[in-house]
Parts: sequence; C-alpha cells; structure tokens
Amino acid sequence: MLSNIGIPGLIIILVIALIVFGPKKLPEMGRAVGDTLKEFKKSTRELTRDEASDEQKDDRS
Repeated sequence: MLSNIGIPGLIIILVIALIVFGPKKLPEMGRAVGDTLKEFKKSTRELTRDEASDEQKDDRS
C-alpha cells in the first residue's frame, strides 16, 4: 500500500501534516503511532501463540 504512494506523495503528506499539526506535535504523534503498532504486534503474537497451543492440546486428546 505504501509503495504505491511514492516519494513525492510522502513528501506532500509530511508537509500537510507539518502545516496542520505543527512541528511540536509530530514527534508525539509518531511516538503514539509506534506504540500502537507495537501493542498490536504483541497482541497478534500472543493470539497466534495461544491458538497454536490450543491446537496442540486438541491433537493430544
């Protein structure tokens, strides 16, 4: 999805975000997005791990 945007598109998006949110808010927003993605990945890993352990329990029965 991101590869379809290209470098010029990314620059335009960043400039618009800078204008709308200001230079002080952008690092905070980036940090919040990063933390959200980290939590999402962690939850996904835990779910797949739980699913795999459930399947192993079913195979043993």
